[in-house]
Amino acid sequence: MAEFNTWINERSGVSVVHLKGFLDAHTASTLENTFSDIIGKNNFKIVANFKDLTYISSAGLGVFMAFIEKVRENGGDIKLASMSDKVFNIFDLLGFPLLYEIFKTEDEAVKKFEEIK
Repeated sequence: MAEFNTWINERSGVSVVHLKGFLDAHTASTLENTFSDIIGKNNFKIVANFKDLTYISSAGLGVFMAFIEKVRENGGDIKLASMSDKVFNIFDLLGFPLLYEIFKTEDEAVKKFEEIK
C-alpha cells in the first residue's frame, strides 16, 4: 500500500501542514486527524504544503472540503502551496482554485496570512 504522512511546523501563527506520498481513501484519515488536531488547538490559519505529495484522490480532496467551513467560520482559511503540475491539474479540473487560494510557494501563502492581520 502507498504511504502517506504529514508533519506540521508553525510559522508566524500559521500551521503549515506538509503532505508526503499518496493521499487517497486509505490514507485520508491521517490528514483528517492532522486537521482535527490543529483546529482543536484553535488554530484556524492553515497552509497545506503539497511539495512532497505525489498523488491525491477524490477522498483526499474531500478532506479539504470537510474542514474549510469550520476554519472560515472561525476567521481562518486553508491556503494551498507548492503543488506539482500533476496535483494542481486535479484541483483545477474540479474547480478548487475558485474555492481556495493556491500559491507557488509556502512562503507566499504564509505571507498572505500576515497581510490579513
